[in-house]
Amino acid sequence: MTLSRFAALQWLSFAVVAALLVYLLSPILTPFVAAGIVAYICNPLVQRLAAWKLPRTAAVVLVMTGLMLLFALLLLIVLPLLEKEIRQFVARLPDWIEAGRIHLLPVLQKWVGADLQWDSGAVKDIFLSHWQSAGGILEKLLPWLGSSGGTIIGVLLDLLLFPVAMFYLLRDWNHSLARLDELVPRHLHASTREVVAEVDRVMAEFLRGQISVMLLMSAYYVLVLWLAGLEFALPIGIIAGMLVFVPYLGMITGLILATLAAMMQFTEFGSVVLVWAVFGAGQLIEGMVVTPRLVGERIGLHPLAVIFALLAFGQLFGFFGLLLALPLSAIFLVALRYGKAWYLSSTMYRKP
Repeated sequence: MTLSRFAALQWLSFAVVAALLVYLLSPILTPFVAAGIVAYICNPLVQRLAAWKLPRTAAVVLVMTGLMLLFALLLLIVLPLLEKEIRQFVARLPDWIEAGRIHLLPVLQKWVGADLQWDSGAVKDIFLSHWQSAGGILEKLLPWLGSSGGTIIGVLLDLLLFPVAMFYLLRDWNHSLARLDELVPRHLHASTREVVAEVDRVMAEFLRGQISVMLLMSAYYVLVLWLAGLEFALPIGIIAGMLVFVPYLGMITGLILATLAAMMQFTEFGSVVLVWAVFGAGQLIEGMVVTPRLVGERIGLHPLAVIFALLAFGQLFGFFGLLLALPLSAIFLVALRYGKAWYLSSTMYRKP
């Protein structure tokens, strides 16, 4: 009994130290965690290609090339949209300035209690001069980059590390799992494999549920933005829906693009507010109904547990804490199931 308690204490100490290291090193773990997530998603496809007698390295290169082409396709959809909206913004700027003079100036005069002057030509010149000087903004930022640009450099390093880490993780996936399998104590080997298989099943359910959320939200944004009369409903809706796998990113990106498109297209401010309402309702539906139902129920988490997990992991680990919230919660859920089974069969519970 003493030996078993000592072993349990050793495992508990190891878990605490590991959790502390993850927390302390979380700022530099971002590219490796992201690469691990994408590698886990892509590994079944690599395995299938390798089963067709394709060398694993070649299969990894083929899959990563496909991912880069998908990303390039997304850029080809977004960048022309942004370029067209920017040109329309510059073209319609004088009309907005004049509308501000007619509608906003009387309100400001009423609040301030003084006779204010509004020179539309001067306001237009200010906007255009700042717009034209935006191309030289990098030159103005160089001193700042030299003194306090560590965050930007870190982001660039993360972007460079991500494909490298993903390549090696995918290439050595089976070998790494075999090495980890060798480290498992033999008396715990069977039960550990059982737990890992259960975690893998839950993670697969999570991925299926997340894909369902992405497709459903894409359909929602495309349909509702089209009903609102937005010209770019199809590309904006697809982008907003496909990016919901990162919490809030899809909604924020779609909202910015849709707001720009609505301001270019509509003359009434009420139509822009309608577009905002579409994304506000979409965020509520996705966060309170769709994700808890399609993801939370698939992995066995209560909707309230899903919301709590998003908030807790986001608070602890930031951006990628949000991304990892539900998968890690699924792993903890499996651990709790086995912990509950062990507790109910233990003498601690059965002792009269």
